[in-house]
Amino acid sequence: MEAFRAAEGHGSDWRRACEACIAGLGELPASANLGFVYASDPLADALDLIGARLAEATGIGAWVGTGGAAVCSSGREHADGAIVALAASLPEGSFDLFDGLRDDPGDLDRRLRAWTTRGITSFGVVHGDPRHGGAAATIARLSEASGAFLVGGLTSARGSPLQIAGRPTEGGVSGVLMNADVALITGLSQGCTPIGPVHEVTASQGPWVLTIDGRPAVAVLEEEIGEVLARTPQRIAGYIHAALPLAGSDHADYVVRPLLAIDARRAIIAVGDDLRRGDPLRFVKRDGRAAQADLGRLLDDLAARARGRRIRGALYHTCIARGRHMFGPDSAELRMIEAALGPVPLAGFFTNGEVYRDRLYGYTGVLTLFL
Repeated sequence: MEAFRAAEGHGSDWRRACEACIAGLGELPASANLGFVYASDPLADALDLIGARLAEATGIGAWVGTGGAAVCSSGREHADGAIVALAASLPEGSFDLFDGLRDDPGDLDRRLRAWTTRGITSFGVVHGDPRHGGAAATIARLSEASGAFLVGGLTSARGSPLQIAGRPTEGGVSGVLMNADVALITGLSQGCTPIGPVHEVTASQGPWVLTIDGRPAVAVLEEEIGEVLARTPQRIAGYIHAALPLAGSDHADYVVRPLLAIDARRAIIAVGDDLRRGDPLRFVKRDGRAAQADLGRLLDDLAARARGRRIRGALYHTCIARGRHMFGPDSAELRMIEAALGPVPLAGFFTNGEVYRDRLYGYTGVLTLFL
């Protein structure tokens, strides 16, 4: 029997949608021991009940997941009233669940001691509560302390911020950590394109960038975005962003942060991060064509890294601003993945921030393939 099995259910009634999902999973092998589940609004409000029913019906006690404004299956995105599930058979003792993790160092260290005694932790799938202001710090510390390469995302459901990791939880970070016995590969696709060179922050105060390359921050921004956009700053919102280049990364990687405010009188800008003097900074624009091209690059890269090995299952965590907004209608983003991978069992959701390695990203898609 297949080691990975995916299914979906639809409708406004969580019970009916969940039963359809269970029927779609069918008879699972006795080795099935881990499940991923994502529910879109309004079913995300019943995620705790969905998780309990899936555990009862499948015999898999370890279910992890969260809610999203939309969810993903192979070749399709589902905006309203959908549940997607992926059941997996992983090596015995190769994973452990955690929940309710916040950025308290003592709490993190206590839990990590228990997790890492089972073996070397090399990978993790995590879900976070967007109301938890320390989520990015928790994710970074978890990756550093455990040595795990993390993927996942923040809940984007309009209603409940519930997550499950064997049991319902909210308010922090939860998920599953895996050791090196689990064979997989992963990669990230950007959704923005640079519009200028990398600059240096030369004066800042918290999120406010005062000067860039020794010049007023607004002057540098206006120079790069052009006269038309500079005269109509309301058009910048959601289109022009700040990007923080990552030192030593492949493909000149960067983390996108929103422009929170432009103070033309003082010629300063506010960025959705705390920057310091000497930090690199560049400006980027949201770009559907660039997003499609970079997803194609990622799919080619993952195919090369798979080296002909069979892809057994997949997880996809993509930004809520992607999908139809950047790739077009009719599930074009998911169909692009399906065209490259074939009908691989896949589950995922549209996030409020994507996790990759040890950071929280925006406007990206993170694809993980189990081999």
